Amino acid sequence: MTDGRVTRGALARRYLSAWIGFSAGGRFSQALATVIVLFAFGQPAVHDVVGTAGTWSVLVTLVVLAGLSLLGQRYRIEWHGVLPLSLLAFVGFCGLSVLWSQYSWVALRGFTETVCFVGLGLYLALGRDLVQVIRASGDAFRILLVVALGLEVLSGLVLDVPFPGFGIRGDIAYGGPIQGIGGTRNFMGFVAATALVTFVVEFLTRSVTTWRALASTTLAVIALMFVQSPITGLAMIALAVTALALWALRHARPTTRPVVNTVLGGTVLAMLVLAVLARQRILAEIGAAGGTRTRIDLWTQIRVLAEQFPMQGWGWVGTWPSEPVVPFVAFVDPSGVRYTSGLNAFVDASLQIGLAGTLVLAFAALLAFARAWVTATTFPGVAYVWPAALLVLLGVTSTAESYLLHGAGLMVFTAVLVIAARRRSWRRHLPRVDHG
Repeated sequence: MTDGRVTRGALARRYLSAWIGFSAGGRFSQALATVIVLFAFGQPAVHDVVGTAGTWSVLVTLVVLAGLSLLGQRYRIEWHGVLPLSLLAFVGFCGLSVLWSQYSWVALRGFTETVCFVGLGLYLALGRDLVQVIRASGDAFRILLVVALGLEVLSGLVLDVPFPGFGIRGDIAYGGPIQGIGGTRNFMGFVAATALVTFVVEFLTRSVTTWRALASTTLAVIALMFVQSPITGLAMIALAVTALALWALRHARPTTRPVVNTVLGGTVLAMLVLAVLARQRILAEIGAAGGTRTRIDLWTQIRVLAEQFPMQGWGWVGTWPSEPVVPFVAFVDPSGVRYTSGLNAFVDASLQIGLAGTLVLAFAALLAFARAWVTATTFPGVAYVWPAALLVLLGVTSTAESYLLHGAGLMVFTAVLVIAARRRSWRRHLPRVDHG
């Protein structure tokens, strides 16, 4: 019997070793990266199809596969000074907040989900190089856009009935707005905008053929036109300004880049001040005045409850729970439906992890953007434009949605944070410790 146990143990170790070796292979790693992006951005549709338990099963399975793949690549990956301290501090503070929350089980579940999506972001940044991540993301977004537009056409033009299970109202026949696989037009707009950035960078890096790049970009533009999301429209304006700025800086002489950066910074600051002063007229022009009033009312309610625990917050949950948990059960929109987020990443964070945690998050975001911007404007590889552009997109979107705190937004934020730190982290210059 002992020999049988030893044999079974040795056989199990052999199978595990073989699987780790297989999962570290290039084809498997690339396919896994594509599936990870596909799941993260298609999570609302996945949840509608398989429910909460099924979504958790897929998430945990992807995390396990990503962990095994990283384990198989452990000798290839450069770990020295890669993991940003700002990211570790943010995740650590979210974990600590579980201890003082009044809804420990809900907070623990939310923190577990956060760790899972942070882990998936780390896999994208460490298990694949930047061009491979962009290529995997492009493949995933092509699938997502085809499915989203296909469902909208089926609902609005072929059957002429809504698909309430997916949040699709079938308004594509009237020019939109469409919800696609996002459940809401804002998240669908976030998906389409991220896809457009990815397709353009794919074309610039010559990762795909010209015809595939043109077809993919056309799909993304069509989706953006039908989404009719005001916040996505503002994000696209910000991305256009970012593209012009990056082009100017990448073609400027190294000696003139500080001057150009100063001029750009002053121009952006002036535009922000002007936008704040003329916000009522701008919001009315883009059709977002009503939504903004709703958001301001919600933020006022959040501010009142956040003042009860101003420094540490109520406790981290990421995505707001569906259970009747205080304080989240208190936030109800004018139609009587409960809100599912704070509709602003930093206002939402102030409720969950207080001023201290929000400052850590803001510092991590600003540091990531500074590193990504410097790398995008100085490093020859055009692929490094991708992290900087996505951070701009996340930053603008975070003023009206909380995507940065959970799901695809958190995964992308983690990935670009680590990618930016790989080139600019000060800890890369520390002496290595030889453990051999």
